[in-house]
Order: sequence, then structure tokens, then C-alpha cells
Amino acid sequence: MKKFIDYDESLTILSNIEFKVKNKEKSFLTNSLGKIVAEDIIANDNSPILPTSGMDGYAIRFEDQEKEFIEIIDKNPAGTVIESEVTKGTTIKTFTGSLMPKGSDTLIPIENVEVKDNKIYITQKVAKGFAVRAIGENYKQGEVLIKKGTLIGFAEIGVLASLNISQIYVYSAPIVSIASTGSEILDIGEEQTNNSQIRSSNHFTIEALAKKAGAKTIQMGTVKDDMDSITEMMTNALEHSDIVVTTGGVSKGDYDFVQDVVKDRLKAGVLFHGVKVKPGGPILIAKKENKLIVSLPGFAYSSTVCAIIYLLPMIYKFMGTKRELPIVKARIDRDFPLLMKKTIFTACNVKYIKGEYKIDFDGKKQGTSAILTNMLENPALLIQKEDSQDIKANDLVDIILLNELK
Repeated sequence: MKKFIDYDESLTILSNIEFKVKNKEKSFLTNSLGKIVAEDIIANDNSPILPTSGMDGYAIRFEDQEKEFIEIIDKNPAGTVIESEVTKGTTIKTFTGSLMPKGSDTLIPIENVEVKDNKIYITQKVAKGFAVRAIGENYKQGEVLIKKGTLIGFAEIGVLASLNISQIYVYSAPIVSIASTGSEILDIGEEQTNNSQIRSSNHFTIEALAKKAGAKTIQMGTVKDDMDSITEMMTNALEHSDIVVTTGGVSKGDYDFVQDVVKDRLKAGVLFHGVKVKPGGPILIAKKENKLIVSLPGFAYSSTVCAIIYLLPMIYKFMGTKRELPIVKARIDRDFPLLMKKTIFTACNVKYIKGEYKIDFDGKKQGTSAILTNMLENPALLIQKEDSQDIKANDLVDIILLNELK
């Protein structure tokens, strides 16, 4: 078997993958949240198009603040265009969002005046142009407001609505097919006939991760350990999806057939098979034309960690977004030696306390790479690079915030 490569080398290989131009599709604004903008969004006008009031008050000429009083000559509700103009010694009561009346250049807030006999008496002066929104304050005509490749969030929805855009071009989400392999595994609802059988969770966990990342998914279920069944499943998955994910069958056991199908029957180009990571060392990633095959180990925790660090970035890349895994610095509560020359991902608890993230390992179980329950509650993954030093209590360390995955 080929020597396992370093984790950083595996990331470099994946970063150099080029996918063909992604398909575009039109999406209604109300359905576009979480999708990726496929074209620059450009302002078709200034906002605001004319000077506008930023609060309720009285539109005046700045220099008239020196007068004893200013006469009120009209009201200017939002959504109307009045004919009256502000001239020397006069003011127009103006409301938030109203166009500033002609002749005015400043707005006195209502709390800065006393009103008597249809006149205002200024109790506190303001600077010239106060509370006046200038032409183009929000954005100017021709300005690129949302760049191609942007993930659409709440702010993008609001800006698009302000531009009167009801439909936009977005990149089509990649289709991810997921299957768990193994003669010992059972799908939900299948009857257990002997004590050696286990209930598979991998294909559901990975489907949830892929959906959260914005992909469309095809659930292939469980597949028994034989070459023909795996070949049929993977051939079908490659025909209907952009990324095929399997769990199990990538080690060197007598019944680990996934690697043989990928390499020998599908003739896919193997990018790497085996990475010096824990958990998940035997991971295999291959490319066939414009399709990607991600074959993960079978243990639940192991396959989930590998899906996070390898599958999610590939979904982001396929979608044309610059999204990255949420890696932050955190303060560790204990010594944590590096036990082997691998990049190790360890489940921990994370809290945000007094301006920094802090991690501990309270309640986390020690054992094999099958303990998925270690990812419940407020989980994170501690990252120990293979060339790093032993971690000491109170050191700042790198973690992946699992509840912040997108």
C-alpha cells in the first residue's frame, strides 16, 4: 500500500482540484437563502436618489439656527413629495425617510426644539447636514454590491429586495450521493437477525452535513460487501450526482471492496489513499471526469470527522464559494501531549467565556473511532498537527466549532 501522506499535503492536493464551470439557475429571492450568487449584483441607481431625512425633525437652513425662532410652514410625511420650499426663517416638519424639502440642508431633531404658536425655538444646535442622508449614502449607481461567489445571507436578501430584484442567478448546488457499505450494517427499519449486526448512522450523518453545506443529496442507503453491489451503486451514483460519498471498505481487509471498485472497476484517478490523520487514516479520494469520489472509513466518529475536514470543503469549492471551516483559537484547560506523529482531531466541549473560547474534555469518552456521542451538546474538534509540540494547560489551540458548520 502506498505510504500515507501528510494532512497538509492532502489539503494541497484538494485545493488544486479544478471543477468545470458550474451550472447556473434562476432562483426566486425567497428561495435563495444559503445559495451562491453566480453573477455580480450591481446597483441600478443611487440610494437614496435624493437627500433624505434620517429621523423625525424640522428641515431648516443651517444658518437659521442663529435666529430666535423659525416659522413652521408645512408638514412633509414620508412617501409624499411636497411643493413647499424652505426659505430664510422657515421650516418644514419632516419625518424619517422623507425627502428633504428644497432649500433645506439640515434637520433639527424634534427633541432639540420647543414648539409654540407654530414656531420652533431651538434649544440645542446641530452641525450642518445633521440627520440628512446624502445621495448615494447607501450605495451609488454602478457599484458592485454583491460579488459573484457570495453566500446569500440575510443582508444579501435585504439588499436584493431594495434593488427590486425578485430573481437572481445562483450556482446550482452540487448533488451528493451517500451510501454506507458493509454486510454487518443495518439501515433504519431493518430487522436485526444476529448480534454481530450494527445499525448504520453514517449515511444519515453525512447527508445532514452535506445538506447543511447547501448541497442536494441522494440517499443510497446501505450496501452489502460484494464487488457487484458496490459497483452498481457507485456507477448509478456517479451518473446522477457530482460527489459520491461512501463509508467503509477502504482499509486492507478481506472484505474492503470499495477501494477495489474505485481503482479497478471505475478506473477513477486516485488523488490519495491514506492520510496521516486520526481518526480516518485510510480515507480515499478519487476523481472521475468532473465527479469526485470520497470514500471514508466505516466507524461513525471517524467518518464524520473526515466528512467535515474533506467533504465540506469540496462542497464549498464545487459551489464556487470562499467559505471555510470555522477554525478559531481557544484556551485549553489541561496538558494534552501529542501521542503520535499524525494530525489528530479530538472531540472536546467549547464555551465562550469573557471574550475567548475555552475547551475542556468533561464527559468525553475514550476509546475507538466509533464514539459519535462525543459530538453532542457544544462540541468542537481540537486540532493537533503532526509536527506540533505537546500542548500545555492554558495554551491557545486551534479548534473547529462544530455547531458553526455551514
